[in-house]
Amino acid sequence: MAIVPHTPETLTGLSKANPAKTAVGLKAVLSSAKHVFGSTSVQRGTVSLLKVNQKDGFDCPSCAWPDPDGERSAIAEYCENGAKAIADEVMNRHTASPVLFQRYSVEELSQKSDHWLGQQGRLTHPLVLHPHKSHYEKISWDDAFRLVGQHLNALTDPNEAIFYTSGRTSNEAAFLYQLFAKIYGTNNMPDCSNMCHESSGEALNHTIGIGKATIKLDDIPKADLVIIMGQNPGTNHPRMLTVLEEAVRNGTKIISVNPLKETGLLRFKHPQLLRDLVTGGQDLTDEYLQLRINSDMALLKAWMKILLEQQPESLDADFIQQKTQDFALLQAELAKYDLNDLIEATGLRATQVQRTGRMIAKAQRIIVCWCMGLTQHKNAVGTIQDVVNLMLMKGSIGKEGAGLCPVRGHSNVQGDRTMGIYEKPKPAFLDKLKEVLGFDPPRAHGYSTVQAIEAMYQGRAKVFVGLGGNFATATPDTFYTAQAMQRCALTVHISTKLNRSHLITGQTALILPCLGRTEKDLKNGTEQLISVENTTGVVHASRGAVAPIADTLNSEPAIVAGIAQATVGSQVVNWQWLVEDYARIRDLIAKTVVGFDDFNQKIQQEGGFYLPNQPREGSFGTDTGKAKFTANRWQPVELKADEFLLATVRSHDQFNTTVYGLDDRYRGIFNERRVVFINPKDLRKHGFKPEQVIDIETHYDGQKRVAHRFVLIPYNIPQGCLASYFPETNVLVPLHHYADGSLTPIYKSLVVKIVAAEF
Repeated sequence: MAIVPHTPETLTGLSKANPAKTAVGLKAVLSSAKHVFGSTSVQRGTVSLLKVNQKDGFDCPSCAWPDPDGERSAIAEYCENGAKAIADEVMNRHTASPVLFQRYSVEELSQKSDHWLGQQGRLTHPLVLHPHKSHYEKISWDDAFRLVGQHLNALTDPNEAIFYTSGRTSNEAAFLYQLFAKIYGTNNMPDCSNMCHESSGEALNHTIGIGKATIKLDDIPKADLVIIMGQNPGTNHPRMLTVLEEAVRNGTKIISVNPLKETGLLRFKHPQLLRDLVTGGQDLTDEYLQLRINSDMALLKAWMKILLEQQPESLDADFIQQKTQDFALLQAELAKYDLNDLIEATGLRATQVQRTGRMIAKAQRIIVCWCMGLTQHKNAVGTIQDVVNLMLMKGSIGKEGAGLCPVRGHSNVQGDRTMGIYEKPKPAFLDKLKEVLGFDPPRAHGYSTVQAIEAMYQGRAKVFVGLGGNFATATPDTFYTAQAMQRCALTVHISTKLNRSHLITGQTALILPCLGRTEKDLKNGTEQLISVENTTGVVHASRGAVAPIADTLNSEPAIVAGIAQATVGSQVVNWQWLVEDYARIRDLIAKTVVGFDDFNQKIQQEGGFYLPNQPREGSFGTDTGKAKFTANRWQPVELKADEFLLATVRSHDQFNTTVYGLDDRYRGIFNERRVVFINPKDLRKHGFKPEQVIDIETHYDGQKRVAHRFVLIPYNIPQGCLASYFPETNVLVPLHHYADGSLTPIYKSLVVKIVAAEF
């Protein structure tokens, strides 16, 4: 046997049904209950559900959708996705104790599916894999910290170490982690943002001076028009549907832009409203634009040309004159394109584009929401800058019921960046650290995720530390990434659950088990709270509700402090003193991070507090103080006769790389993940049959990559387009093809071929 860097290529027994017509409802309630109470006791599960997203409870470890500013439901403030995440964390029917690792070698575990690995339960003890050994073994916390310190201090250059961060890490842990890395001497801090909303940050920071949403949650029901682009909230952010329903009933119009018809954008049945249960729910979308994959920029340019050429009076001339610059640059760029050519590139009917263009012209308060469907293409930064262009033309930033909303996909991914988890730290932040703590942080930029993989592969990076996440599976180019990690001297993963990254090891490997968001964190007999930041820039407290799954676990801040103490000592920071009371960490954050003054007082407020956001208040933090129009070139992806454009997507039974089950209820797929959605006309045109087993190929830079054994599913998707689940198809994603300006891999627009599978 050999280490398998991806889930096994075995079909599990497909069954199908018609795609669902309504999202959530009683089926979601039953699914939530099945997951939670199938994994833990009634008492533990009930307490967890009653405390999730409540003001005296813990923040959901799933998505970063904001909580209501006012009163919250007395019964439930979570969705099916959140319930699955909670079930995954509180499970105690069995655990991934050292016994599991005695029973299975690393090679044997690598033969198991990602779903199987996750179902083994919570990790309970620190584990080490020594060189030339086949099994992980128990190790004490002190010895584990000492081992990491020895490896880090043996490096000839601090830049030979990589410190990766996942989005679920708390503000307190993230701040300590980045501080440790900087004291150690490197800015090699890649994070999951590099693979998701980095394109948004690049586009927004340049054009409006901040890389975050410019709205509050209660702006959505006040909007005239909400445009949802490249996002599937029914699966990825189900609590968003509640506020969309409220908006529709207030008279808000919704335009949905997505290559697949997604149930969560069509109709929503609120499980706590008798009205919805009786009437069958609420239609959400007024206009559904099923455009070709990665033609969003063409659509945006078509809309802008319609405004300029057909509805010029709809532009906010005063806003453009007083608060923006370079409008002439945009006008010159738009003049290069023919409207009919742009519409043809989208695959939409001209009447659809014209009708939605008139809706935009009529609206005074517009919100645009987007997610990975915009950010993971080569032209992603330019596409998002065209979103900004459209909104600047309408003056729809900085007023009630209007603004930009990149929807963050993981609970505290935005907070991690606010805390300094960034390979390109801002000089002002480094200056503040130097002023407060008296050391000189490194100024050179570090590695992003793509650059970190390349550095490990080439031997320029030799130690990898992952604070959460599933690096080996979430990243592109599965085999290349696996080889890169296996060339390290040491790999370290701070985790709650077993995942494939723990099996793609350096010469020595450590697994350090941490507390989950649901669990009480006691220090010297006192319960600690942590903090997180959501999509709309609200920082609020999170307090664990249930006892830890094992008394051998450590908190993320304590683990970071233990590694730091063993590596750099306490000359600059007294790590152990800080983690005895997390309020001390927050005091340090208050002194160094903008917007966090009086942090310990503010975090006690019900619902938390908003961080400063200039565009939301009507001004812009760019170098000129004005929002910037940009000129972005549209160039379609040219396909050969036997090629398709494939987007990787989530199923309804997964969150990021965590696979909760094998079903995708909304799309009508059950007990199988190795599927490819294809237009029925393409199926016939290319000589394939429904449910035929095929292989998928990409050909980039002269290298052929293959994902084996997938089942073709006829589906409502534009011709020339395919969709399939990640991480199974991440093997197809080339490392060196990514978004211009952000280095985000092109997960959503892969040029592929499909061929009959060889048996």
